[in-house]
Amino acid sequence: MRPADQFPPIVLTATDHDRLSALVEAVSERLPDVYEYLTGELERAAVIDASELVTTVVTMGSRVAFRDEATGQERTVTLVYPGDADLAAGRVSVLTPIGAALIGVAEGQSITWYTRDGEAKTLTVLAVEPPISDGGAVAA
Repeated sequence: MRPADQFPPIVLTATDHDRLSALVEAVSERLPDVYEYLTGELERAAVIDASELVTTVVTMGSRVAFRDEATGQERTVTLVYPGDADLAAGRVSVLTPIGAALIGVAEGQSITWYTRDGEAKTLTVLAVEPPISDGGAVAA
């Protein structure tokens, strides 16, 4: 399935884990590729209380700067639930391949993810700003 070395250890708050588990089940038939990827991420994640989370881990509502290692292009987005997604405003849904790849990754880590066309991409998280408001996670 997925080589383990492509996927660094990830951490999720219990709240994010619960909300994402329900969300991924709701889209299992409509988005099978995202369902499979995000289910794998949820299964391998270390789940902790929000008070234990360091602010350099991507949670729902985090603002994330990352670099595409193939192109060197840097981008900053906010990771959101599907109803809040707006690419023009830089709000990326966790149900997109890149959004699913970002959740739980810490600043400085790299992760390989797959586009909807099956192309492997590697990104490195450069900086993480914790959520200012609820955004699905508790700011640390």
